[in-house]
Amino acid sequence: MKVLIIEDEALSARELIQLITAADSDIHIVATLESVEQSLAWLEVNPQPDLIFSDIQLTDGLSFEIYHKVNITCPIIFCTAFDEYLMNAFETTAISYLLKPITKEKVTGALGKLNTLKTGLQKESPDISMQKLLRLLRQPYKSTILVSLREKIIPVQTEDIAYFYMEQTVVEVGTTRNQKYFMTSSLDEIEKMTDPGLFFRANRQFLINRNAVENAERFFSRKLVIKLKVDTPETIVVSKAKASEFLHWLSNLQ
Repeated sequence: MKVLIIEDEALSARELIQLITAADSDIHIVATLESVEQSLAWLEVNPQPDLIFSDIQLTDGLSFEIYHKVNITCPIIFCTAFDEYLMNAFETTAISYLLKPITKEKVTGALGKLNTLKTGLQKESPDISMQKLLRLLRQPYKSTILVSLREKIIPVQTEDIAYFYMEQTVVEVGTTRNQKYFMTSSLDEIEKMTDPGLFFRANRQFLINRNAVENAERFFSRKLVIKLKVDTPETIVVSKAKASEFLHWLSNLQ
């Protein structure tokens, strides 16, 4: 397997090479790159590897810039000292997020996860390629959203989320069990992650789950007031311009 390393600290890069090759002697390190600029240049003229081990904070920016500009079709294992980028990482082809210090056990576990995914899918389709694996891993919409609760990052099933509510720069996530969490992503970004068949953008503040809708009531000037099965931070009002769109969406629940 051909592996590319993106890491701006020389010592960390050498240690990672030793850990990777110790975990799997069949791995060939094709290059070690130090910056966003160098990585973009390398990927422009070289075939993509089978796997990328990537730091996040590089000398000239965040490595996410690479993955926004290049259509990466191989899995990525992130290695970083910071947990704040976890949500961003899984918008790429990431399969693991390893926090430094990186150990042989962490590397072995991440490679094992990749092999497990490949083996499981190959049982169903023996000729599956790495590209097919990534297409299967990257679902068009998120089934799980990562949210924050104090210092913890918690995975929540999207089907269990009743609403997303934008207040200034923070999004409140309300679940069907009346739990409340928070996200720093914008409501526009979250809307792109979620299935439009399940979630409707009621207005600038609310993105609501169809299964959480209790009723809709006609309001002044042909607007609609939406009541959910859980409490919401404020009344949900759908404008006259979006009212017919909402009712059409609501009528196709089944």
